[in-house]
Amino acid sequence: MNNVVLLGLVSFFADLSTEMVYPLIPLYLTSAFGATPAVVGLIEGIAESLAGLLKVFSGYLADRYRRKKPLAFAGYAAGLVYKAGLLLAGSWAGVLAARVVDRVGKGVRTSPRDVLVSESAAPGKLGLSFGLHKALDMAGSTLGILAAFLLMRSPTGDYDYRRLFLLSCIPAAASLVMFAFIRETGTRVAPGRPQRVTVGLRSLDYRLRLYLTVVFLFTLGNSSNAFLLLRASDAGFETSSVILLYLLYNGVSSLLALPLGKWSDRTGRKRMLVAGYVVFTVAYAGFAWAGSRLVVASAFVVYGVFTAMTAGVERAYISEIAPSELKGTMLGLHSTLVGVALFPASLIAGFLWSRFGPEVTFSFGAALSLAAALLLAFRLPTASVGTSVPRGA
Repeated sequence: MNNVVLLGLVSFFADLSTEMVYPLIPLYLTSAFGATPAVVGLIEGIAESLAGLLKVFSGYLADRYRRKKPLAFAGYAAGLVYKAGLLLAGSWAGVLAARVVDRVGKGVRTSPRDVLVSESAAPGKLGLSFGLHKALDMAGSTLGILAAFLLMRSPTGDYDYRRLFLLSCIPAAASLVMFAFIRETGTRVAPGRPQRVTVGLRSLDYRLRLYLTVVFLFTLGNSSNAFLLLRASDAGFETSSVILLYLLYNGVSSLLALPLGKWSDRTGRKRMLVAGYVVFTVAYAGFAWAGSRLVVASAFVVYGVFTAMTAGVERAYISEIAPSELKGTMLGLHSTLVGVALFPASLIAGFLWSRFGPEVTFSFGAALSLAAALLLAFRLPTASVGTSVPRGA
């Protein structure tokens, strides 16, 4: 469990560093370099696509060579290089290069880190372990967003971006220090004899194939969080208040991720995931038919509950049912499928919003989430969820 706490602290400091900077990047691009919204979109699109595609490959490498810690360290080190790149950038192209380094690091570290968490968990406490990691991860994000919020409330509106980038290097460096105390897990592969990972791909468990399919379907309705912030703005919230709502969402997720992850150890992953998708349906219904700012704020709270119910639990579930030699690959494939589906999801959301308004946009997401919940409830075997069982059982 010490490994899990240390990995959680790694994510805490890394996300604190990232969220100190992330909300201000669009402002920095437009004010310092005169970048257009199209350039901002290009930078984010390239960066996020790279992150999604790399996760399955880093998971494959972790499985093939059984070396998770070096991969995770390299991925988190890229976050520090990113902040240095922002300090040195003299144009929007320099910011693009820095963001690409950051997202490549994200893609490299996620899968091997999740395998480390899985293999470090005490018996019967997989949900608790992923819940603890997610709680610390979201706590770091919350503090980072709070720092960004306080900076954006500058009375002159003039931000010292480079000073902020320099300050963000401190928690990024702290995240790397934690690796000195983290232990490698699993059995190392003999030199020159890497694992033949692709062999296990031919006989994946039915439950795993079904769940990954359901995740892809669900994500098609789970568009970028930017649309939630836009909905809050449409409801009458000022820019600073919109950031506070995002802070509220992260805070709720951080507080509930640990107890809900622990609860899934007792009640089973399937029940928690089905309930999570139903909660998402309620949240998106709130965004769709919001009649007041109170409803919008409540929807952010419910959305935070959904994240706490699913973000760690789904990783615990995949870790349980994936073959041991494919654990990293499957965790990476899950993240890659989510990343791939988010692109058309955001396009669909943008089209529906422009053509029919936010009510149809969020109703569509709520409908797909409910469909995903029903598929899991009636098609996924119940007895095997939340417990470790032999393949094919």
